[in-house]
Amino acid sequence: MRKLWIPGFLLLVSLTLASCQSQSGPASAGSSTLAGNETAAVVNGTKILVADVDRATKQQLGGQETQLSQLELAAARLQALDNLITQEVLYQRAQKDNLKPTEDEITQFIQTRKQEGGLTEEAFQKQLKDANQTEQQFRDDVRRQLAIQKLYDKLAAQLTVKDLEVEQFFKANPNLFVAEPGVQVSDIIVDPRDNQAKFDAKGEPAAQQKIQAIYARLKNGSDFATIARSESEHESFQRSGDLGFIPQAKFGALAQQGLPANLGEQLWAMKEGDITPPIRDQNGIWHIFKLTGKRTEKRDLTLNDPEVKKQINDAILDQRKQLVNAALLTRARDEAKIENYLAQRTLESPNTLTVLRPVPASGTAASPTPAAGATVAASPQASPKASASPAATGK
Repeated sequence: MRKLWIPGFLLLVSLTLASCQSQSGPASAGSSTLAGNETAAVVNGTKILVADVDRATKQQLGGQETQLSQLELAAARLQALDNLITQEVLYQRAQKDNLKPTEDEITQFIQTRKQEGGLTEEAFQKQLKDANQTEQQFRDDVRRQLAIQKLYDKLAAQLTVKDLEVEQFFKANPNLFVAEPGVQVSDIIVDPRDNQAKFDAKGEPAAQQKIQAIYARLKNGSDFATIARSESEHESFQRSGDLGFIPQAKFGALAQQGLPANLGEQLWAMKEGDITPPIRDQNGIWHIFKLTGKRTEKRDLTLNDPEVKKQINDAILDQRKQLVNAALLTRARDEAKIENYLAQRTLESPNTLTVLRPVPASGTAASPTPAAGATVAASPQASPKASASPAATGK
């Protein structure tokens, strides 16, 4: 739900934490703990503090750090620092190319994300507090993220795809371009849990009242897309509730998401434009679905389908973006002078885990044993991920 998306956004920019300048040098080999104002790494003279690493580690683990062993925490900490080094290297490269966002661009970016997340100012400030960031730190992080994105965009603007490449890709992958039977669906969602959204229904009674009121409005002719944009408590509200195309062969997978096992058949029996009554899933979340499209027969797609050409073109561009972004990162790191003192300390004291544990918050301590099945969260990549191959259009 939207509550999950906003911390993800905060995580995205918080992993680009501005590397604070400090008078402290690298942690000495003889100290038993790492203070927050000590230097974890230096990139071309710019210091990354231990405090930055601890904050990034905590956000990367999503509050689950007490469930990990000291070894897992140490690994997560090194990964968080490596992310910060990568971001610093790319940010410096963007600055070198004079790719700096304006203050207006930063403000607009933040306001757009607030609106897309349906956040009130109070909820936004709470998210900052939970992430252990000030608003100015957050602006600085956004500044860095936008600068790096400008760097990627500059490279992407140089990329082109020839018609012959599109044709060759289509001929080499005919099985990718088959339009399967299925349905196009939109959804309005009401979640009784606290989503910190400005139109959030909190608690089961409020959720039931809200979903029934929405259903009554729809039955009286109100526009589904308009209500989805203003009332739905899910990221899909940004797309007017559109969930995309669901192939008939994958109807069974809906139950794995907590939806009724017969939902696929129910949607298949509907006519385009029909809506379902309120449906409560296994997680207690309410849904109203609308059938916006339906394909009853399987058919092969051709290059005459505009969406096919676009998908192939986009897929090839995405592959090239991944390649040039990886090359950019490799060269930027090769050209940078990087001193990773935290990695150095790990090599010097591999058996002394107390010097590797993130500094805990006041009144808390890391658990010495991991929870069952606990794993270290994967870190975001330095470059945007993209699909390696196109899928058949759902329309």
